[in-house]
Amino acid sequence: MTEKILSKNFAVPDAHTLRVYRETGGYKGWDKAKGMEPAAITEEVKKSNLRGLGGAGFPTGVKWGFIPKGSTAPKYLVVNADEGEPGTFKDRYILERDPHALIEGMLIAARAIDSRLGFVYIRGEYVQPWRVFSAAVKEAYDAGLLGASAPGGGFDIVVHRGAGAYICGEETGLISSLEGMKGWPKLKPPFPAIKGAFGHPTIVNNVETLACLPPIVTRGAEWFAGLGTKTQGGTRLYSVSGHVVKPGVVEAPVSVTLRALIYDHCGGIRGGRPLKAVVPGGSSAAILTPDEIDIPMDVDGPKSKGSMIGSAGVIVMDDTVSIPDALMVVARFYAHESCGQCTPCRESTGWIYKMTHRIVEGKGRKEDLDTILDVAKRGAGTTICAFYDGAVGPYISYIEKFREEFEGLIRSGAHA
Repeated sequence: MTEKILSKNFAVPDAHTLRVYRETGGYKGWDKAKGMEPAAITEEVKKSNLRGLGGAGFPTGVKWGFIPKGSTAPKYLVVNADEGEPGTFKDRYILERDPHALIEGMLIAARAIDSRLGFVYIRGEYVQPWRVFSAAVKEAYDAGLLGASAPGGGFDIVVHRGAGAYICGEETGLISSLEGMKGWPKLKPPFPAIKGAFGHPTIVNNVETLACLPPIVTRGAEWFAGLGTKTQGGTRLYSVSGHVVKPGVVEAPVSVTLRALIYDHCGGIRGGRPLKAVVPGGSSAAILTPDEIDIPMDVDGPKSKGSMIGSAGVIVMDDTVSIPDALMVVARFYAHESCGQCTPCRESTGWIYKMTHRIVEGKGRKEDLDTILDVAKRGAGTTICAFYDGAVGPYISYIEKFREEFEGLIRSGAHA
């Protein structure tokens, strides 16, 4: 049975409070980190093979190393708690059930990058997580863990609520919003580690990524790395939804296979029906078929099948699902959430949604599918951020892997 690391407190009564968090071993990692040199913390995180758990999967310690050495400018730590990826809800569990794990992780990361101020950008719709996390921050201030005079050099946290824009989950769009501007992504370089929030060096990390830091510091990099695969250490939280017997947040080593997640951890397909398709990493991940699920759920596993682990939002579909309907829902989302800054994204997401909607209504044309594929492939890699590249994954994979279903709908008209 998998040892619970990130989720060990999820079922503990009052684990969101400082008292219970300390009783379960909380802040021992910070106590140890205070006596470590910043470079030593970064090196430990590098050795742990911790990868970013928000979507990109970039090595965390390497990212920290991009902060300019010897710079006297203020350095900021920004936490991406936006979690707007459809099918993803694991950060919410941390914010609501174990918020001090994030605060402790922020303290450790802040010491590593020499930051005195951190921002937690939390999704606007996450009202209860915001309330619980804000209360935990107040507890940490009252206990002397936060504030300018706190041990370890002093660190302050600002909790900032977003307004419900998916694009603000992209780190430069998030920073633009945090600065009080429209949440538009920015061209890179310069990268946020060089010039980020308010023009200063900034590290943006995901909630779950930072929650991994206390156990890494407490128990060591080798232990954490040994839990995973050669290229990624530890366990992670998988948000599993759809047609499974036991949906929810599952913690497992990143070496777990997608098949094991579905059939062992989540009890298999509801009602014993056949598996039709599965999204492995949130709605922007390319869809996988039943013969593609014997892959490890680390950064490299889904990539080997042309998809991505992303935010680890696993969406399971049985044989009752209409793939054209599913694509229409996804296409509608991306058409709505495009920030409109880049023409290929602004125009193409709208066109593709309209064509998909037309197919589902039974008014599709035989050339629609090739048009969608052509538009999707032409626009990939031409925009400021990766939003459109993410949207392309479902556009292409749904049609290429289930083309007969789309063609049948075009031939027969609207389905019942």
